[in-house]
Amino acid sequence: MSPSASAKRRRERLSSARLYLVTDARSDSGDLAELLTAALEGGVDIVQLREKQLRGGELLRAAECARALCARHEALFIIDDLPALALAIDADGVHLGQEDMGVAEARALLGPEPLIGLSTHSAEQIEAAGRLPVDYIGVGPVFATPTKPGRAAVGTALVAHAAAHAGMPFFAIGGIAPATIAPVLAAGATRVAVVRAITDQADHSGAAQALRRALDGGPAGSSAALAEAVLGAS
Repeated sequence: MSPSASAKRRRERLSSARLYLVTDARSDSGDLAELLTAALEGGVDIVQLREKQLRGGELLRAAECARALCARHEALFIIDDLPALALAIDADGVHLGQEDMGVAEARALLGPEPLIGLSTHSAEQIEAAGRLPVDYIGVGPVFATPTKPGRAAVGTALVAHAAAHAGMPFFAIGGIAPATIAPVLAAGATRVAVVRAITDQADHSGAAQALRRALDGGPAGSSAALAEAVLGAS
C-alpha cells in the first residue's frame, strides 16, 4: 500500500470509528493481549496505549503487541504522548494532551500521514483545535472520573458545543459507561472513548458489545438499545 493510500485508509477508519478504548500496558495483570483481543472482537474501533509508568523495552513490547492485534482486527492503534514511539513502530497516530508536546511540533516530527488527536476541555480549546493540524479531538471529561484526578467534569453542555462546532470527528470521554451514555448521545455525540467501562469489567468483549449496542441505537440511542446495553453490562 502506498503511503498516500495508507494515510487515506487511516482517515477512512477514523471517520467510521465509534468506540475508542484507552488502556495502559496492564503490566500488573499481564493480560494486555487478552484484554485487547476481547475488546476488539466486541467492537472497539480504536485502541490508545496510554502508559505513564513503563519505558524502554517493556513499553516497546506492549506497544508492538497492541499494534499487531489492532492490525489483525483492522482497528486503529494510537500512542499517547510519545510521537517518537508512534513513529518508530508505525502506529496509526499519537494522542496529545493540552500539556504535552505541541501539535505543530508533533506534526513536524510525524509527517503528514499519521493521525494526531488532541484532548480538549473547553469551547475555546475546541475552537483552537480547528486551527491546528489535528485529525480528531477528545471532549471531556464529561463526568468525573478517577482516571483524570483533579480535572473537573465538563458535563454534556460541552459535548453539545462540540457537536455543533467541532470541524472534525470528536470522541466524548470521561466516566462514560452503558449506564451513563444516554445523555451523552442525546447531546449529540456519535463517538465515545472509554477506559474503565471496558478495562475494569470481567467480560471485556461483553462490555464493548454493550457500548456498541448503545452507540448503534441512533444519534440519541433508542430506549431499547440503551436498556439492553445497561442489562448486558450489569
